[in-house]
Amino acid sequence: MRKLLALMLVFGLVAIAADPLMAQEASGDSFQILKEKFIQGGWEFMILILICLIIGLALCIERIITLNIASVNTEKLLTKIDEHLKNGDVSGAMEVCKSTPGPTASVLYEGLRNAGNGADAVEKAIVSYGSVQMGLLEKGLVWISLIIALAPMLGFCGTVIGMINAFDKIEAVGDISPTIVAGGIKVALLTTVFGLIVAMIMQVLYNYIVAKIDGITNKMEEASVALVDMMVSNNSFKN
Repeated sequence: MRKLLALMLVFGLVAIAADPLMAQEASGDSFQILKEKFIQGGWEFMILILICLIIGLALCIERIITLNIASVNTEKLLTKIDEHLKNGDVSGAMEVCKSTPGPTASVLYEGLRNAGNGADAVEKAIVSYGSVQMGLLEKGLVWISLIIALAPMLGFCGTVIGMINAFDKIEAVGDISPTIVAGGIKVALLTTVFGLIVAMIMQVLYNYIVAKIDGITNKMEEASVALVDMMVSNNSFKN
Protein backbone atom coordinates (compact mmCIF):
# COMPACT_ATOMS: atom_id res chain seq x y z
CA MET A 1 0.00 0.00 0.00
CA ARG A 2 2.79 2.40 0.89
CA LYS A 3 4.61 1.58 -2.36
CA LEU A 4 1.43 2.31 -4.29
CA LEU A 5 1.01 5.68 -2.57
CA ALA A 6 4.67 6.48 -3.21
CA LEU A 7 4.29 5.69 -6.90
CA MET A 8 1.16 7.84 -7.11
CA LEU A 9 3.02 10.70 -5.42
CA VAL A 10 5.97 10.37 -7.82
CA PHE A 11 3.66 10.36 -10.85
CA GLY A 12 1.82 13.39 -9.46
CA LEU A 13 5.04 15.35 -8.98
CA VAL A 14 6.19 14.43 -12.48
CA ALA A 15 2.88 15.59 -13.94
CA ILE A 16 3.05 18.90 -12.03
CA ALA A 17 6.61 19.46 -13.21
CA ALA A 18 5.76 18.49 -16.78
CA ASP A 19 2.75 20.82 -17.13
CA PRO A 20 4.76 24.08 -17.30
CA LEU A 21 7.21 22.45 -19.70
CA MET A 22 4.39 21.21 -21.92
CA ALA A 23 2.73 24.63 -21.83
CA GLN A 24 6.01 26.31 -22.70
CA GLU A 25 6.61 23.84 -25.55
CA ALA A 26 3.08 24.35 -26.87
CA SER A 27 3.54 28.11 -26.68
CA GLY A 28 6.83 27.84 -28.56
CA ASP A 29 5.24 25.63 -31.22
CA SER A 30 2.31 28.03 -31.62
CA PHE A 31 4.66 30.97 -32.07
CA GLN A 32 6.72 29.02 -34.59
CA ILE A 33 3.60 28.07 -36.57
CA LEU A 34 2.37 31.66 -36.46
CA LYS A 35 5.72 32.91 -37.72
CA GLU A 36 5.79 30.37 -40.54
CA LYS A 37 2.26 31.24 -41.64
CA PHE A 38 3.10 34.94 -41.50
CA ILE A 39 6.09 34.40 -43.80
CA GLN A 40 4.08 32.19 -46.16
CA GLY A 41 1.42 34.89 -46.55
CA GLY A 42 3.80 37.18 -48.43
CA TRP A 43 5.63 40.13 -46.96
CA GLU A 44 3.93 42.83 -49.09
CA PHE A 45 0.54 42.72 -47.36
CA MET A 46 1.61 40.98 -44.16
CA ILE A 47 3.91 43.88 -43.28
CA LEU A 48 1.05 46.35 -43.82
CA ILE A 49 -1.25 44.28 -41.60
CA LEU A 50 1.48 44.07 -38.94
CA ILE A 51 1.93 47.86 -39.07
CA CYS A 52 -1.83 48.26 -38.59
CA LEU A 53 -1.66 46.01 -35.52
CA ILE A 54 1.27 47.92 -33.98
CA ILE A 55 -0.28 51.36 -34.58
CA GLY A 56 -3.69 50.16 -33.38
CA LEU A 57 -2.28 48.69 -30.17
CA ALA A 58 -0.32 51.88 -29.50
CA LEU A 59 -3.44 54.01 -29.91
CA CYS A 60 -5.57 51.68 -27.76
CA ILE A 61 -2.99 51.50 -24.96
CA GLU A 62 -2.66 55.30 -24.93
CA ARG A 63 -6.46 55.71 -24.71
CA ILE A 64 -6.83 53.08 -21.98
CA ILE A 65 -4.10 54.66 -19.84
CA THR A 66 -5.57 58.15 -20.36
CA LEU A 67 -9.09 57.02 -19.49
CA ASN A 68 -7.92 55.17 -16.38
CA ILE A 69 -6.20 58.34 -15.20
CA ALA A 70 -9.34 60.33 -16.03
CA SER A 71 -11.51 58.03 -13.92
CA VAL A 72 -12.07 59.60 -10.51
CA ASN A 73 -14.16 58.81 -7.46
CA THR A 74 -17.03 61.20 -8.19
CA GLU A 75 -18.81 60.70 -4.86
CA LYS A 76 -15.68 61.57 -2.90
CA LEU A 77 -15.10 64.66 -5.05
CA LEU A 78 -18.70 65.86 -4.60
CA THR A 79 -18.48 65.32 -0.83
CA LYS A 80 -15.42 67.58 -0.61
CA ILE A 81 -17.10 70.23 -2.79
CA ASP A 82 -20.27 70.09 -0.68
CA GLU A 83 -18.28 70.65 2.52
CA HIS A 84 -16.78 73.85 1.10
CA LEU A 85 -20.10 75.09 -0.32
CA LYS A 86 -21.85 74.61 3.03
CA ASN A 87 -19.28 77.00 4.50
CA GLY A 88 -19.78 79.45 1.61
CA ASP A 89 -16.27 78.74 0.36
CA VAL A 90 -16.69 78.59 -3.42
CA SER A 91 -12.98 79.28 -3.91
CA GLY A 92 -12.09 76.28 -1.76
CA ALA A 93 -14.42 74.10 -3.83
CA MET A 94 -12.72 75.36 -6.97
CA GLU A 95 -9.31 74.46 -5.54
CA VAL A 96 -10.54 70.94 -4.83
CA CYS A 97 -11.61 70.58 -8.49
CA LYS A 98 -8.40 72.15 -9.71
CA SER A 99 -6.25 69.69 -7.76
CA THR A 100 -8.26 66.66 -8.95
CA PRO A 101 -7.30 65.15 -12.33
CA GLY A 102 -9.90 64.12 -14.86
CA PRO A 103 -12.62 65.66 -17.04
CA THR A 104 -15.30 65.50 -14.35
CA ALA A 105 -13.33 67.76 -12.02
CA SER A 106 -12.57 70.14 -14.90
CA VAL A 107 -16.26 70.45 -15.81
CA LEU A 108 -17.24 71.07 -12.19
CA TYR A 109 -14.49 73.68 -11.92
CA GLU A 110 -15.94 75.59 -14.88
CA GLY A 111 -19.37 75.47 -13.26
CA LEU A 112 -18.05 76.82 -9.95
CA ARG A 113 -16.10 79.52 -11.76
CA ASN A 114 -19.37 80.93 -13.08
CA ALA A 115 -21.21 80.73 -9.75
CA GLY A 116 -21.44 84.49 -9.48
CA ASN A 117 -23.37 84.76 -12.76
CA GLY A 118 -26.35 82.65 -11.69
CA ALA A 119 -27.65 79.13 -12.25
CA ASP A 120 -28.14 79.58 -16.00
CA ALA A 121 -24.53 80.62 -16.48
CA VAL A 122 -23.34 77.63 -14.46
CA GLU A 123 -25.39 75.19 -16.51
CA LYS A 124 -24.26 76.78 -19.77
CA ALA A 125 -20.61 76.59 -18.73
CA ILE A 126 -20.99 72.94 -17.73
CA VAL A 127 -22.62 72.00 -21.04
CA SER A 128 -20.08 73.91 -23.13
CA TYR A 129 -17.00 72.62 -21.34
CA GLY A 130 -18.51 69.13 -21.15
CA SER A 131 -18.60 69.04 -24.95
CA VAL A 132 -14.92 69.99 -25.04
CA GLN A 133 -14.04 67.21 -22.59
CA MET A 134 -16.05 64.69 -24.61
CA GLY A 135 -13.99 65.57 -27.67
CA LEU A 136 -10.79 64.99 -25.70
CA LEU A 137 -12.03 61.63 -24.39
CA GLU A 138 -12.86 60.44 -27.91
CA LYS A 139 -9.51 61.55 -29.31
CA GLY A 140 -7.95 58.87 -31.52
CA LEU A 141 -11.07 56.70 -31.81
CA VAL A 142 -11.48 57.58 -35.49
CA TRP A 143 -8.01 56.13 -36.22
CA ILE A 144 -8.80 52.93 -34.33
CA SER A 145 -12.00 52.61 -36.37
CA LEU A 146 -9.95 53.11 -39.53
CA ILE A 147 -7.59 50.28 -38.57
CA ILE A 148 -10.55 47.98 -37.79
CA ALA A 149 -11.83 48.58 -41.33
CA LEU A 150 -8.43 48.69 -43.04
CA ALA A 151 -6.85 45.48 -41.70
CA PRO A 152 -9.39 43.01 -43.21
CA MET A 153 -9.50 45.06 -46.43
CA LEU A 154 -5.72 44.65 -46.77
CA GLY A 155 -6.18 40.94 -46.10
CA PHE A 156 -8.86 40.61 -48.77
CA CYS A 157 -6.71 42.56 -51.21
CA GLY A 158 -3.80 40.20 -50.56
CA THR A 159 -6.11 37.24 -51.07
CA VAL A 160 -7.36 38.54 -54.41
CA ILE A 161 -3.82 39.18 -55.64
CA GLY A 162 -2.76 35.74 -54.40
CA MET A 163 -5.61 34.12 -56.31
CA ILE A 164 -4.60 36.01 -59.45
CA ASN A 165 -1.03 34.74 -59.04
CA ALA A 166 -2.33 31.20 -58.58
CA PHE A 167 -4.30 31.40 -61.82
CA ASP A 168 -1.26 32.89 -63.56
CA LYS A 169 0.75 29.79 -62.53
CA ILE A 170 -2.01 27.53 -63.83
CA GLU A 171 -1.99 29.41 -67.13
CA ALA A 172 1.80 29.22 -67.39
CA VAL A 173 1.90 25.47 -66.65
CA GLY A 174 -1.10 24.73 -68.82
CA ASP A 175 -2.43 22.18 -66.40
CA ILE A 176 -4.64 22.44 -63.31
CA SER A 177 -2.41 20.75 -60.79
CA PRO A 178 -3.93 20.33 -57.29
CA THR A 179 -0.55 21.18 -55.75
CA ILE A 180 -0.28 24.50 -57.60
CA VAL A 181 -3.89 25.47 -56.93
CA ALA A 182 -3.90 24.42 -53.25
CA GLY A 183 -0.59 26.13 -52.51
CA GLY A 184 -1.59 29.37 -54.17
CA ILE A 185 -5.00 29.49 -52.50
CA LYS A 186 -3.51 28.70 -49.06
CA VAL A 187 -1.01 31.53 -49.33
CA ALA A 188 -3.72 33.87 -50.60
CA LEU A 189 -6.09 33.13 -47.71
CA LEU A 190 -3.43 33.67 -45.05
CA THR A 191 -3.55 37.44 -45.53
CA THR A 192 -7.31 37.43 -44.93
CA VAL A 193 -6.89 35.36 -41.75
CA PHE A 194 -4.29 37.71 -40.29
CA GLY A 195 -6.29 40.77 -41.33
CA LEU A 196 -9.41 39.44 -39.60
CA ILE A 197 -7.42 38.57 -36.46
CA VAL A 198 -6.07 42.13 -36.26
CA ALA A 199 -9.56 43.55 -36.81
CA MET A 200 -11.03 41.35 -34.05
CA ILE A 201 -8.34 42.39 -31.56
CA MET A 202 -8.87 46.05 -32.37
CA GLN A 203 -12.66 45.69 -32.17
CA VAL A 204 -12.50 44.24 -28.65
CA LEU A 205 -10.21 47.04 -27.47
CA TYR A 206 -12.34 49.66 -29.24
CA ASN A 207 -15.51 48.44 -27.52
CA TYR A 208 -13.74 48.50 -24.15
CA ILE A 209 -12.60 52.08 -24.74
CA VAL A 210 -16.08 53.19 -25.82
CA ALA A 211 -17.61 51.56 -22.73
CA LYS A 212 -15.02 53.34 -20.57
CA ILE A 213 -15.85 56.70 -22.19
CA ASP A 214 -19.58 56.11 -21.68
CA GLY A 215 -18.98 55.39 -18.00
CA ILE A 216 -16.94 58.57 -17.52
CA THR A 217 -19.56 60.60 -19.43
CA ASN A 218 -22.39 59.29 -17.25
CA LYS A 219 -20.48 60.12 -14.09
CA MET A 220 -19.72 63.57 -15.48
CA GLU A 221 -23.40 64.27 -16.16
CA GLU A 222 -24.50 62.97 -12.75
CA ALA A 223 -21.84 65.06 -11.02
CA SER A 224 -22.90 68.18 -12.97
CA VAL A 225 -26.53 67.79 -11.90
CA ALA A 226 -25.48 67.14 -8.31
CA LEU A 227 -23.26 70.25 -8.33
CA VAL A 228 -26.10 72.51 -9.47
CA ASP A 229 -28.38 71.05 -6.78
CA MET A 230 -25.73 71.62 -4.11
CA MET A 231 -25.17 75.20 -5.24
CA VAL A 232 -28.91 75.88 -5.15
CA SER A 233 -29.32 74.39 -1.66
CA ASN A 234 -26.32 76.32 -0.32
CA ASN A 235 -27.18 79.64 -2.05
CA SER A 236 -23.81 79.62 -3.83
CA PHE A 237 -25.05 81.79 -6.70
CA LYS A 238 -24.84 84.99 -4.70
CA ASN A 239 -22.15 87.44 -5.73
